[in-house]
Amino acid sequence: RFAAAGRHVVIGSRSIERAEEAAAEVRRRAGDGARVSAADNASAAADCPIVLLAVPYKGHRELVSGLAPVFAGKLLVSCVNPLGFDKAGAYGLDVEEGSAAEQLRDLVPDATVVAAFHHLSAVTLWEHEGLVQEDVLVCGDDRTAKDEVARLAVAITGRPGIDGGVLRVARQLEPLTAVLINVNKRYKTHSGLAVNGVVHDPRAA
Repeated sequence: RFAAAGRHVVIGSRSIERAEEAAAEVRRRAGDGARVSAADNASAAADCPIVLLAVPYKGHRELVSGLAPVFAGKLLVSCVNPLGFDKAGAYGLDVEEGSAAEQLRDLVPDATVVAAFHHLSAVTLWEHEGLVQEDVLVCGDDRTAKDEVARLAVAITGRPGIDGGVLRVARQLEPLTAVLINVNKRYKTHSGLAVNGVVHDPRAA
């Protein structure tokens, strides 16, 4: 979605081969002129001022700890959902720091951390064309950084993300994804969140 909107995207992975395969597929889907390149995680983070972390929570602490020197000074956008699954369905995991986003902030204190994009269905983003009719909730302690991330949402939804509060609110934001997963399973759909009654901040337009 970002590449199709004209942004230069670098896909990082532990395996450069996997990153190159993903980049090639994204270029194919994003269309002519899409700027999508591949790199290992450290190189991708080093070359980009904004880093989106969309990784499994299971390996989150180890990955972030290893990349902390490279992440310093960056705007880090945490899309990580600490979730568990059992026969009763999806549920939010307890995180010592409160949330994955707060864990990221504590592991990389020299970076600016914003939590966003948790509730967008990967299937919807990948398989469906056109704007996603959902809202992106954004949490963080730095207003300027939140506004910048809110503007990123325009490429996906056609409207800026919504300021959901300070970073500690990620404690509620992240496990809410489990509710949507359970709804989707029950009703065999790809549900999302839309917030009514919000007049978007013009600074995030």
